[in-house]
Amino acid sequence: MIYLLLTPLVIIALILIVLHIGFKAPRIVETNTPENSGMSYVSMYINTQKNKKLFAWFIPVEEETAFANSSSVMNAPLIIIVHGWGSNMEFMLPVAKLFHQASLNVLLFDARCHGKSDGDNYSALPRFSEDIAHVIKYARKNIVFNGQIILLGHSVGAGAVLYYTSVKNDISAVISLSAFADPEWIMTRYLEKIKLPKKLIDIFLSYIQWVIGHKFAEIAPVNTIKKITIPVLLIHGRDDNTVPVSDAYVIHNNNKNIKILIIDEADHDLAGKINTHGYLLIDFLKQLKLL
Repeated sequence: MIYLLLTPLVIIALILIVLHIGFKAPRIVETNTPENSGMSYVSMYINTQKNKKLFAWFIPVEEETAFANSSSVMNAPLIIIVHGWGSNMEFMLPVAKLFHQASLNVLLFDARCHGKSDGDNYSALPRFSEDIAHVIKYARKNIVFNGQIILLGHSVGAGAVLYYTSVKNDISAVISLSAFADPEWIMTRYLEKIKLPKKLIDIFLSYIQWVIGHKFAEIAPVNTIKKITIPVLLIHGRDDNTVPVSDAYVIHNNNKNIKILIIDEADHDLAGKINTHGYLLIDFLKQLKLL
């Protein structure tokens, strides 16, 4: 009798372990640097939670040292760029170049468990947000800029940027690329595709919330956007096959003060499209007098 009761529990436990491993972020290490894109930079390591170290690149407005007290560096804002799940900061170099050419200081970093940053027992949106907090703290203490910070994030990085901004008030503007509306929605879509029964999906979603220590509703962009009062530009590809464009509209509907830009013929990574529409991102910052 006990054996019959334990068997379903063992099966569920095994399924949870397999799914936990399956949702582990793949680690892709950078093979290029900002120099390959014609930008001078400084590499650095930044402490985050549990004394883990984040690998980062700082690309100053000028080509000298990142900490030079030059007028152009001191008078320019800092844009901090956050990559997405299973990615690294190298993937964000085209975006970094766009803003560097517009005379912004740029700081990119690898979140925990990504790129060349330290690993941890898991990676999730709240941990991306924790990393953002430590990067901002480091930047304000060690990097020369005019004190204004712009946050830009892609996918999970976008969700983390929105979550951070919903609880902090030290940011001037946010640019969100390909954000999902709710982590529960995106996970459910995936689990339904692999034909997992609804009861097991519910168990897995509860398990993930227990692991990360947050309810999905607390960190979901569809909810965090309601608390944000600073300017936000929400960008999404119309042909996004990872996060449907409908997610962007749902987020926007919960805060009509933010701006939304839907890019035709663009997928989740927005490859080749951001630069084409880069002038709109620059105009957004110019209207805010951040450029």
